[in-house]
Amino acid sequence: MTLEGRRATETRVGRAGLIAVGAIVTVLAVTGAAFVIAGANPLDAYLAYFVAPLTREFTLLETLNLATPLLFAGTAVAIAFRAGYWNIGVEGQLLMGAIVAAGIGQLVHGWPSVIVLPLMVAAGALAGAGWALVPALLRTRLGIDEVVTTLLLNPVALFVVQALLHGPWTDPETGFPESPRIAESAEFPRVAELVPLIERSRLHLGFLIAIVLIVISWWILSRTATGLRVRAVGLSPHGARFAGIKVERTLLRVALVSGAIAGIAGVSEVAGVQFRLTATISPGFGYTGIVVAMLGGLAMPGVLLAGLLLGDLTVGANSAVRSLQIPSQVGAVVQGTLLLVVIGALALYRARTRREEERPADEGEPPPDEPAGLPPVEGAPR
Repeated sequence: MTLEGRRATETRVGRAGLIAVGAIVTVLAVTGAAFVIAGANPLDAYLAYFVAPLTREFTLLETLNLATPLLFAGTAVAIAFRAGYWNIGVEGQLLMGAIVAAGIGQLVHGWPSVIVLPLMVAAGALAGAGWALVPALLRTRLGIDEVVTTLLLNPVALFVVQALLHGPWTDPETGFPESPRIAESAEFPRVAELVPLIERSRLHLGFLIAIVLIVISWWILSRTATGLRVRAVGLSPHGARFAGIKVERTLLRVALVSGAIAGIAGVSEVAGVQFRLTATISPGFGYTGIVVAMLGGLAMPGVLLAGLLLGDLTVGANSAVRSLQIPSQVGAVVQGTLLLVVIGALALYRARTRREEERPADEGEPPPDEPAGLPPVEGAPR
């Protein structure tokens, strides 16, 4: 990569970090006013929201449990965004993974867990990737913006869930719009069963799977040729094409991997928390994954920290209601403000990135990674 290419990389990485810092500062300023209106001291509120959950083992483990789906979703979003593929459909891909997990879980009574659990995870990953396939093909084959197509598929996935719950999967015993409970062998074991030092809690195998996926994703993106190609496509599609990278093929693969991880998130919620499919299986984990990815600067260590931060915020909101006597809706205000600020920053980041990509073509300059002063290579991909 040329000196200009390295400078462009450093500039964009630094810009992503500034977005995260700016988002946190903005949220603290805005929500501080909300705490004052609610009759609480902002400093006490921040301590209750972010510090108190980390002081007891039970709330700490609950923080990890609530962070689990956010780690999956944040990883899925970050991988896609690093390649310049703006996957806003993680919510729908998660729901499809949950549907498949609930379906398999009802059919495997009497099967051993050693077979059922890998089967459910693999099937959920395929379901999420399958739901991501159509928008990816529309982007790579027809050039249709994936932001619109992935976003529009989210309510479609929710309609599929509702149709199943109000139709063939209505619980026959209670008549409630929820699927029958999955087989015991399809439930994720609790971490307390795997690690004797941890007391009994709701923390389950899904958390460990999420951590493993984050580590693998970090290693691939930062230490392999595949990761280099993904980063190159995300930084400059024009330069990547000039270097011989098949941009469309890379985007398609990244979209499918992102969808697969989102699908596993749905499996984790069914097998580790709900044990059935419900209409509220996801209260917006896919959308919150955008916040996690952007706060983490699209880097896997950052995704881990941001996911844990939001899990901490969720647990802290519950304790703050009791300790400070403030409305429970204030926690939703904090999360909603964070979501809006990060999405706004993402829109600005995306617009600026596109302007930078289009500027060389408009001004007659070579692509960012193309050596200046050299004639174009005959037959080189553009």
